[in-house]
Amino acid sequence: MRSHNAALVLDLLRTAGREGISRLELAERTGLTPQAVSKITARLRSEGLAADAGRRASTGGKPATVLRLVPEAAHAIGVHLDRDELTTVLLDLAGERVAERRAPLDLGAGAEPVLAAVRAEVAALLPAGAGVTAARPGAGGEGGSVGRAGAGGERGSAGRAGTGVERGSVGRAGTGVERGSGDRAGIGGKGGSGDRAGAGTEAGSAGRAGAPEGTASAPRAGVLGVGVAMPGPLDHRAGTPGRVTGFPQWDGFPLRDELARRLGLPVVLDKDTNAAALGLALRPGAPGSFAYVHLGTGLGAGLVLGGAVLRGGRTGAGELGHQTVQLDGPPCDCGGRGCLEVLCLAALARGDLDGAARVLGTGAANLVRLLDVDRVLLGGRAVLAAPEIFARGTREALTGLALPADVAVTTAPHAVAEGAAQLVLAPVFGTQPSGFGVEPPTVGA
Repeated sequence: MRSHNAALVLDLLRTAGREGISRLELAERTGLTPQAVSKITARLRSEGLAADAGRRASTGGKPATVLRLVPEAAHAIGVHLDRDELTTVLLDLAGERVAERRAPLDLGAGAEPVLAAVRAEVAALLPAGAGVTAARPGAGGEGGSVGRAGAGGERGSAGRAGTGVERGSVGRAGTGVERGSGDRAGIGGKGGSGDRAGAGTEAGSAGRAGAPEGTASAPRAGVLGVGVAMPGPLDHRAGTPGRVTGFPQWDGFPLRDELARRLGLPVVLDKDTNAAALGLALRPGAPGSFAYVHLGTGLGAGLVLGGAVLRGGRTGAGELGHQTVQLDGPPCDCGGRGCLEVLCLAALARGDLDGAARVLGTGAANLVRLLDVDRVLLGGRAVLAAPEIFARGTREALTGLALPADVAVTTAPHAVAEGAAQLVLAPVFGTQPSGFGVEPPTVGA
């Protein structure tokens, strides 16, 4: 309950933005007592998650102190594993993108090279988070108290990091994240290349933190976790991919747990379309029900109903690309024939954008008829390369069937990766259930 109440307060601080919100308003909107709000906000301030944002003019009594969220107090990493590209982003606590990286990827190369690529990209991304504080990792250990965050600001002491590795007090968090001399970095071994958590070393030197090769010794300071999004099918509860279309070798591989071991951070896994839909659902003014239709190296959909992502009992909801629309059509890697995906990708391959848009519109119309959603949002690499063509083709399909849903193109180039990071952030604010296989990281609990 204490964690739930802290999440309520954190969410209101987040939505209030830089203008902030008073304790009285927090009590009124959460239904908590003023005493409970005072205790929670005092704890959030001591952990660097909240700060004063000035005072409001008096309306007859004592001027109210206004509090705001400190976005740089904690971060989340989002990873998009596409069939041919790896995208990583770093979001702050307010969901703003701090850094991003892109690299070529062959998803069919097998688990080992893909995991090594993710580990290298995450390690390269972390220096951009210099100045963040140590948040509670929540992966089985006890998080220590955190100090104020900010570029070049001082850190507080960092407590035990939840994987059996005890960290001492850390030093100043300047560019490159210089660590103090108090880190005991677990199992012996000298720092090499790949990680950013050496004992008493600067993070910019990329050493392995006293752990065997291929593992990480402890959660990174200030990073709550890593969200990973990839093509389905997969099981988001077990953290394992299924028979990814075209890459059956991923079937049943413990991707979430293997990445958590190598990164030393909590990891959550979901479908690329679900992650993107989550990120879009959390934006101000998002409709309560919509379908996100993604066309890139594959075709799929993320479904939001009643403000929540619909995953289904086996994470099978939204497999739009494998709807059969032509019984005697060309074979698909999924084992079916005449799937929307194979028809749409074939049209793209021959340069028939209008034909691909008609196929995409047919799939979108099926979703609107089935679910009665208010809006269809289009995204993905292929759509962003010709947004007007795909928007027009989808609108024509819906209009021709007298379906009332709006059609729009989301222009965010990293919608999947940012949505993957929101898989980590959203549970912190109580806006979505946790997808972690272990207890999710918490702040202010």
